This record gives sequence, C-alpha cells and structure tokens, in this order.
Amino acid sequence: MRIKGKITQWDDAKGFGFIQPMLKGERVFVHIKALQNRTRRPVLGEVVTYSLGKDEQDRLQAQDVTFAGEKHRIRTARTASKAPLLLVLGFAGVLTLALFFGKLPLYVFVAYALLSVLTFIAYWLDKRKAQARRWRTPESTLQLLALLGGWPGALLAQAYLRHKSQKRPFLVVFWFAVVVNLIALSWAASQQFLPLKIWL
Repeated sequence: MRIKGKITQWDDAKGFGFIQPMLKGERVFVHIKALQNRTRRPVLGEVVTYSLGKDEQDRLQAQDVTFAGEKHRIRTARTASKAPLLLVLGFAGVLTLALFFGKLPLYVFVAYALLSVLTFIAYWLDKRKAQARRWRTPESTLQLLALLGGWPGALLAQAYLRHKSQKRPFLVVFWFAVVVNLIALSWAASQQFLPLKIWL
C-alpha cells in the first residue's frame, strides 16, 4: 500500500529525515537509501509517496520513497554479484604464486588476510551503527584500511553487506586507494623486498 506524505525534516549531511502522512498518523523516519531516485535530495514540504517497513529494531520507517510526479519502480530481489568474490579469489591466487616463487614474503600474504578481515568487520560495525542511528565510523578510516591492504575485505563487504556500495564519491576514492595499493605491491614485488630480506 502506497502512502502520500510530505517531507517535514531533512538532514542532508546525515542522510535522513521524516515524512508526515497527508491523511493521518505520526511522522515516519526516512533514510536516503529508501529513495528510489538518489540523483536529487528531498526538500522541506516536498510531496512523496512511500510504503511502510521496519528496521532491525522493529521500528517503522519509509521504504521505496518516490517524489511526486515520478513513477514508482517495483523492486525485484537482488542477488549479490559474484564478481567481487572472483576478484578477491584471483588476487589471493596471484599472492600465492608470488609467495611460491619468492617474490613476496609470507607476512605480506598474512597482512592482506588480516587487514581484509579487519576491514570487513569495520564495514559490518559501521552498518550496524547506521541502522541504530549511532555515531558512525569515519569514511577516512575505512578508506585508510583499504589503502593499507584491506580492500579485498572492503570489496566483499560492499557486495554482500550492501554497505557503502552506492555512494559514488566514496567508491571513487576507494578504487583510487585500490589502484595505489596494487601499484605499491607491484613495485615491492619487482624489488623482491631485498631490504627486508637482508633485515630478516
């Protein structure tokens, strides 16, 4: 059932606000992810239509929010793409070969694995905080983890947790961090970590 209402509050920095139903009832929480059209932002007094749903804490919130004059698109269930998993497995395979041929020391492989797990957990915790409307993990922290080598875990989190997977500015910085990390790794492998081998 679609409900008609007006935007009575909107915090663009935090990405959420409230909708007041036209006919009756209390105002309803709305998150930016509930907007079907994310190329624009709601403004106060704007008319929208929406359906009601519940979050993980069983609280009512607006879903599938459509601006007045726009056609409501019926969403179909999405399955996570296999591409991120294949990319991560391919990267793990390349690291394994580099380790086998002595291009990289074992601790590099271990560091990538640990950082990836840590980054995945950081994404998971940040999503839980977002759902509970608590203080979020800074995006710079997530990007730093990716840059240091946790990007495989971040990629899996974006795909399977569906967190930070739609925000274009974040993704641009993320992929830049991935490229920088891979360039640094390639350079280190080409040098065969000679200074570190001498130290070891």
